[in-house]
Amino acid sequence: MHIAILTFDGYNELDSLIALGVLNRIKTDDWRVTIATPSPKVTSMNGVVVEQMSTLEEACAADAVIVGSGIATREVVETPAIMEVLRGLDPSRQLIGAQCSGALVLARLGLLDDIPACTDLTTRPWVVAAGIEVLNQPFYARDNIATAGGCLSSQYLAAWIITRLQGSAAAEDALHYVAPVGEKEEYVDRARRNITPYLPAPTQVRS
Repeated sequence: MHIAILTFDGYNELDSLIALGVLNRIKTDDWRVTIATPSPKVTSMNGVVVEQMSTLEEACAADAVIVGSGIATREVVETPAIMEVLRGLDPSRQLIGAQCSGALVLARLGLLDDIPACTDLTTRPWVVAAGIEVLNQPFYARDNIATAGGCLSSQYLAAWIITRLQGSAAAEDALHYVAPVGEKEEYVDRARRNITPYLPAPTQVRS
């Protein structure tokens, strides 16, 4: 099971790395989480350099994908070499999530047609200009596409993916582990409230 987090130059560390940390609470031999980049290294908005763990082409073949956010997303969607590869993303066979400005990428790929989205306040006007309804909430999903708005909502995207692939108990265990001491139940309950309305009923575990 491969989960790829698309991460570009100018990426927001909270978006890519929180999701990476939560997703990696799953400790099974067939569970693999990677940072997928268009180049061997990318540098964050605050100067943090990470090395490529998988390519964009490999991400398009992954079981689940999170499109990360960053300060250069508008440049990303205007880069034909990147967008042509990302046209290989397919919600009929993949879970696809977008964090903050990652929603703009999904919009430009045509994956949000008739689907409302969540995004951050800075990106909101650009997503609206792309013809997408933007919701005032942290998380929304329809079928195999999900979006989250606000850096710390990345935990919801991670939990949604774990729930869909491993079940709700695994997602709650992962969130319980990373949540602050003394607030663990509160964090898990909040995530459950945000995610559950958008899960298949009953929750399906993909094989």
